[in-house]
Amino acid sequence: MSGVIVIVAYRPKPGKQTELLDLVRSRVPTLRNEGLVTNRDPTIMRARDGTIIEVSEWKSQEAIDAAHKNPNVLAMWNKFFAICDCVPLNTLAEAKEMFAGFEPL
Repeated sequence: MSGVIVIVAYRPKPGKQTELLDLVRSRVPTLRNEGLVTNRDPTIMRARDGTIIEVSEWKSQEAIDAAHKNPNVLAMWNKFFAICDCVPLNTLAEAKEMFAGFEPL
């Protein structure tokens, strides 16, 4: 079983920046409690437009698939959908740069 590193970009809805950052910081601990992610600490950063980017490691593709059936994970994701939009990395201005730099959080 090998891990899967994922990168997600969360664009906060207006006025939801602080709430989103708090939720992002609780995401991996929630997934860890469900046994779905590794012990690797996530990297959380901010793009110039305010989008929050998170890099984390799932235990496996099977763990990712299991998350889609887990009521605790689904409840957390619903909170995300209420306060942000997940956007492709290539929509960030930094993604067009040879060495994309972000603000560490």
